[in-house]
Amino acid sequence: MKRTSTLKTSPPVDPDAAPPLTREFFKNAKYRVAGKEVSKAEWQKAARAQLGEMRGKKRISIMLDSAIIEYFKSATGDRGYQTLINETLKKAMSGQAMAAEVRVVVREELAAYKIRRE
Repeated sequence: MKRTSTLKTSPPVDPDAAPPLTREFFKNAKYRVAGKEVSKAEWQKAARAQLGEMRGKKRISIMLDSAIIEYFKSATGDRGYQTLINETLKKAMSGQAMAAEVRVVVREELAAYKIRRE
């Protein structure tokens, strides 16, 4: 078999051999945004903004009835029930939007034919 590369490969790196990350390590860290050195606060703000854009979701705190939580957990198991709640809320929003659109169209048609609502 022909050798396709002349580069010598290094032995695999054992992830357990990495040194522990200490507080001192992070105190000496340099923070950069778009290649420019910035403060830790500016870096955190940029990181949060980037994560928000990527996920398209926002963390909130909400109080729900226990029965609602148990229903969604039983439908999906403990993992994924929040996603199911989110999807259900999206469907409710689109249903309301469709109902509102139908109302507008019906009103326009009634007005076009000069039919009065009672």
